[in-house]
Amino acid sequence: MRIGELAGLVGISARAIRHYHRVGLLPEPARKANGYREYSLRDAVELARVRRLTELGLSLGEVRDVLAGDVGRDLAEILRELDTDLAGQEADIRRRRARLAQLLRQAEAGGMPSEQAPVSPELAGLFGRMAQVAAGRPGPESAMAAKDRDVMALLETVSAAHGVGWLTRALGSDLGAVERAFPVYERLDELAGSAPDDPRVESAAQAIVAAIPAPARQAIGLASGGFEEGDEGFAAAFYADFAPAQAAAIRRALNLMRDRAAGPAGPGEGDRS
Repeated sequence: MRIGELAGLVGISARAIRHYHRVGLLPEPARKANGYREYSLRDAVELARVRRLTELGLSLGEVRDVLAGDVGRDLAEILRELDTDLAGQEADIRRRRARLAQLLRQAEAGGMPSEQAPVSPELAGLFGRMAQVAAGRPGPESAMAAKDRDVMALLETVSAAHGVGWLTRALGSDLGAVERAFPVYERLDELAGSAPDDPRVESAAQAIVAAIPAPARQAIGLASGGFEEGDEGFAAAFYADFAPAQAAAIRRALNLMRDRAAGPAGPGEGDRS
């Protein structure tokens, strides 16, 4: 048989057969005087076996082990290993499908903006509550609210040290936290065209701190200890994404929370940073 006839018989492309020759999986057959390979029934039997093994999910290296028969790994051992691997893949697929089903429900309910999806169930729940509150307020959604979601999704993704699991849990225990946040977002929106020395910066910073539940304030204060702004790095990029007065208010709020989390302070001491 020629290679095309063998390929048609076994149901494997001629290209795949040539690849099996190159990687040493299938020995090269003898060639006729005209240079064409001449395949025998034995070649067809071996190729059919290769196909059956690869369809089980064995890699070409594992198939080679099975065919060699002298490398210390018998078929039963390889198949047990493959079964374990497939069981792990199956469990992973079930977890992913369950997560996708949850995301689909949230998307269909309109509780998750597509530009932030997908996020953890806890953060998705927080975003859903934010969407509900925003829908009940007049006018378009606050630009700062959308930016806040972006930042929370970023922090959840890039680092466990800066993750927001603790934040969503803290906010979840305070049903009024999201409602308190929107007036603060609007205050910050009003600072979009202002200079850092705008007198409203201090009151906006105080409002940010007051809107955050106490457990979250403590956690933010402790986490912000290394959040120092320089010429470059995350802190610089973070503040640069806000208008100057907005950045000043957020920086001031972080300083207030950091000072209060640092330890016992005298009356009003934490507000003099």
